[in-house]
Amino acid sequence: MAHITLKNEQLPGIIGLMHFRPETAEPLNQLAEVLLRGPSSLSSGERELIAASVSWWNDCHFCHHCHGAAAAAHLQQPPDFMDRIKEGLPNEPLSEKMRALLEIARMVQQGGLKVTEAHVAKAREHGATDLEIHDTVLIAAAFCMFNRYVDGLGTWRPEPKEAYVPMGEMLAFKGYVNSIPE
Repeated sequence: MAHITLKNEQLPGIIGLMHFRPETAEPLNQLAEVLLRGPSSLSSGERELIAASVSWWNDCHFCHHCHGAAAAAHLQQPPDFMDRIKEGLPNEPLSEKMRALLEIARMVQQGGLKVTEAHVAKAREHGATDLEIHDTVLIAAAFCMFNRYVDGLGTWRPEPKEAYVPMGEMLAFKGYVNSIPE
């Protein structure tokens, strides 16, 4: 049970919070839409992977599984992809650029000042553009906020990863702006 009385206690995680306060939900969903689905040289699957990884590092079960499921949907992976994200994707065929961007995201998750010129240089060395570096930092920072929002208000969450597959598919294929429940 959430720390506050929500309008619909049956809605999990951030969904219940957005239903509780739609006037804040709208700009938050617009930000997520731009960051995770808007025009970018990084695929939506790669950006969801950053969001899911940051959420895992922040120990946010709900966000990790929602965005892990969205990444899996985009990348055509089974539900166990969420477990592979937790392991750091050691056996996944990720590009060196993506690995460098995930390292930047990890540093942002630990604290913005942890990102060094060496992290940025490594990402650039592997082909990352300034826009990709910018968006990686902003996705990581935004998901630190989203994770703290969800967990700070003690929202409920389904436990099994399979419960998140429909949510992940909805986010991946319908988007964020159109996903606020009535």
